[in-house]
Amino acid sequence: MKIDLHIHTKSGSDGNLSVEEVFQEAKRRNIDLMSTTDHDSIDCQERAIALAGRYGISYITGVELNVTFRYPGSKPVSLDFLGYRYDIGNQELKNKLQLLREYREARARKILEKLNAEFDKENIERFTEEDLRKIQDSVDGVFGRPHIANYLVEKGIVNSQQEAFDKYLVRCDVPKYPLSLAEASRLVRNAGGILVHAHPNEPRGTSLVSLTRDLDEQTEIIEKYMLEYIDGVECWHS
Repeated sequence: MKIDLHIHTKSGSDGNLSVEEVFQEAKRRNIDLMSTTDHDSIDCQERAIALAGRYGISYITGVELNVTFRYPGSKPVSLDFLGYRYDIGNQELKNKLQLLREYREARARKILEKLNAEFDKENIERFTEEDLRKIQDSVDGVFGRPHIANYLVEKGIVNSQQEAFDKYLVRCDVPKYPLSLAEASRLVRNAGGILVHAHPNEPRGTSLVSLTRDLDEQTEIIEKYMLEYIDGVECWHS
């Protein structure tokens, strides 16, 4: 049985394929069970459920939530959690995701302001409202830093998305919406779903590596500070 429960779409967040293309590819690869887990967005879920039926693929609803995790003795860190099997009609969840979407857009504007400060130092032409509009027009789903990175490549300021992050976007970052683990858990569980800690040991992502690389210490953090809020841990991620 082939299963993929962590897929992003460009229709909903920062994936490379539209939700329709995702299901076409899943069918080509003979995926039996899947879930699309766009960042802070469930806009594609109704379409995904319909496509799953068309292609004969078992499907569960999904979403990826970014959480501000507070660990004693450390600064708050950004971690990702996957919500599954929730009711897509749950109004509380939908309202919170709309708030997160609005915050993301405001955050993107602040990041552009910081980018302009860096551009001034390097005699690079500043981004204008027209640039912001073009970036927004390129977004099918939720506005995020990858879209800004792609625009930096398009403008010839950097050669790759990775260079955009390394040279500018890490330095010009603005804090994400401070969604707590307790609130994320309550939102998903109240909508009938379960919450899973995503890629806890991902070396380049939002993971426990930002606190420690030691697997025993990561396990201890999960056991002491997460277990009451989560229903599982993602063990394989690519």
